[in-house]
Amino acid sequence: MGAMSSLDAFARDKLAALDEAALRRRLVPTERGPDAAAGRAGRRLVSFSCNDYLGLSHDPRVIAAAQAAVAAYGAGSGGSRLVTGNHPILDALEARLAAHKGKEAALVFGSGYLANLGITPALAGRGDLVLLDELSHACMWAGARLSGAKVAAFRHNDVSDLARLLRAERPAHRHCLVLTERVFSMDGDRAPMGDILGVAKAHDAWTLVDDAHGLGVAEGGPRAPLEMGTLSKSLGSYGGYLCASRAVVDLMTSRARSFVYTTGLPPASAAAALAALEILEAEPERCARPLALARRFTARLGLPEAESAVVPVLVGAAEDALALSRALEADGFLVVAIRPPTVPPGTARLRVAFSAAHAEADVDALAERIAALTGRA
Repeated sequence: MGAMSSLDAFARDKLAALDEAALRRRLVPTERGPDAAAGRAGRRLVSFSCNDYLGLSHDPRVIAAAQAAVAAYGAGSGGSRLVTGNHPILDALEARLAAHKGKEAALVFGSGYLANLGITPALAGRGDLVLLDELSHACMWAGARLSGAKVAAFRHNDVSDLARLLRAERPAHRHCLVLTERVFSMDGDRAPMGDILGVAKAHDAWTLVDDAHGLGVAEGGPRAPLEMGTLSKSLGSYGGYLCASRAVVDLMTSRARSFVYTTGLPPASAAAALAALEILEAEPERCARPLALARRFTARLGLPEAESAVVPVLVGAAEDALALSRALEADGFLVVAIRPPTVPPGTARLRVAFSAAHAEADVDALAERIAALTGRA
């Protein structure tokens, strides 16, 4: 072996710093099963770290739809959607998504991250303004910065701060986008969509809402002009989408680079998502269950009442959150610690995600164990 290259030296120094701050990430082989089961190192765990909010990734009807699509159409789509990858199943899925969101049209992307990388730069550029809730997902920030527009943040869920920014900045810019999430992925709280839409419209700003964590669970209230989300959470499959007017969707088809230059979604993923969306709409009791379980959990621990299927248990230091996560795993619960930069420094937490597949007894047992470990008993 020769001397360490400067590249490897750079990587090792960075890793050492991450280790020192308890911020290094490692991949852990994890099997997933029905009924919120997870397997690690030969042990069966109950997972509260999965975004399969309706338990549909293991629903026999969803699995059958994916299997039938693979058997009929193969494993991959063969190319970008503008070349050979626009399978008719995608057209059917887009029609169903648009109807669900009350929009004229929809466009399916390869993932929710890819959707947000493509949407904002297709609508905004130099001379424009993009305002984001400060806790918006990383992919929303990435899309905003790629656009070349001026980018600024408003305080989390603070409509008055958004209005202040619009008054100060909107007149000097050609177009303006306001970006937020219906349900925030790390805090589980909901955006005040009616108020945001009202102030945005008053300043001729276009609102994009990311509904990745709300679809089917907490998506009530007014719709934004631009409704995007994923197929990988409540729908149990993979992919992303935008629902909007026909004109906007047609523009995205030509100008959203993360759509134009990416291989189309595999037929099996599209078929699974379509079957899951049909189940979501037909089974409201399934959709109501994650929030009911989340509120059962917050009531037991004396936390603020859950607004969605996501409940944060704030810990503070990254190493303390990791220790609590390890203790819960030893007791049979998979609850992953969330650390900076995903969340702000000093706010490391357990992110507890509830699913229609969870049993009340498992929710109660997790709450009791967290209470004992954190002194809330």
